[in-house]
Amino acid sequence: MDTLKKKMKKSKSCLPWLLLMMAVLALVAIAVFIPVAAQQSFGAPSTELSPWQHWLYSVELVWNAEDLVQPRDLAGVEQLFTISPGETVSSISNRLEGDNLIRSAAAFRTYLIWTGMDILIQPGTYRISPAQSGRDIAGMLESSTSTQVTFNILPGWRMEEIAASLPTSGLDISPDIFLTEAAFPTSPPNFLHVGASAEGFLAPGRYNLSRTTTAAQLVSILLRRFSDELTPEMQDGFSNEGLSVYQAVILASIIQREAMVDSEMPLIASVFYNRLKIDMPLQSDPTVQYALGYNTTQDAWWTNPLYVADMGFNSPYNTYLYPNLPPGPISNPGLAALEAVANPSQSNYYFFQAKCDGSGLHNFAQTFAQHQKNNCP
Repeated sequence: MDTLKKKMKKSKSCLPWLLLMMAVLALVAIAVFIPVAAQQSFGAPSTELSPWQHWLYSVELVWNAEDLVQPRDLAGVEQLFTISPGETVSSISNRLEGDNLIRSAAAFRTYLIWTGMDILIQPGTYRISPAQSGRDIAGMLESSTSTQVTFNILPGWRMEEIAASLPTSGLDISPDIFLTEAAFPTSPPNFLHVGASAEGFLAPGRYNLSRTTTAAQLVSILLRRFSDELTPEMQDGFSNEGLSVYQAVILASIIQREAMVDSEMPLIASVFYNRLKIDMPLQSDPTVQYALGYNTTQDAWWTNPLYVADMGFNSPYNTYLYPNLPPGPISNPGLAALEAVANPSQSNYYFFQAKCDGSGLHNFAQTFAQHQKNNCP
């Protein structure tokens, strides 16, 4: 009896420590995941932010994301909005909300500070519509003059997503005309396959553009930046791995959609290289998502989650059904993904799977048996 009581007492004494450890692990996961999620949705943070500001503003952005990515009123009428020299960010944000142009002054101010746009806003008169998202309006206010617009392309967008952002960008470009031009570039660079679209080569990033920019000019500008960023060292890296520029961009476009954290991209690249060397299918979910196309139920281009039936969707882009690289890029990768293809890690891994802690990081495995052990409960 005494022995049983001692065991019960010892068990109870361990319980608080166990709960404390679980709480600490949960806090660590949150501390890592939230800044990653904020950066994925709203771009890199300003280098002027302190570590505490970095975390605090990332929490506010993730919590209030809808107020930044959703327009105030899709049927709203465009208005003239004047910013005076020296006007504070708080004043501008409050007036925008007061004029019913944005959903939340607080969320708008946080986004400006996060991106560093708070010190770049230019005085002038702007044409602003409540049908634009707060994020797009912020980009407009950063322009050097009110005749300029800031156009943002996030790494991993497919060209249809770029087209979808045009109506609220301040550019007078029809999405359909842009897609036609991107599918059949007027002046394709030499690294594009004959007859290939510009998918994969529309360089992500921030662009200051004239409002009068045409669809052909926009595609040309995006392709030119890709060419400028394609260094000889990067091309040597592709060649050393046995890939042409076009093939390298295909692989980078897959890695871009697989990774949430740039630092993991070289290791993910190594997994795909290892599979290619033994003629193992790449088996990448994003290629299936690309093949499936627009999901009307989810109102999204990237179906999530995928089901077993989706893996059987017959398309040359489906790397579960067809070996080797798909016939073309599935997204427009950023520099980090391209660098990972040029300079992959060296590993014996053939599998990877997202960790169960929501951090966006992955567990890597050499064998399928190890891979299965990484399944989330």
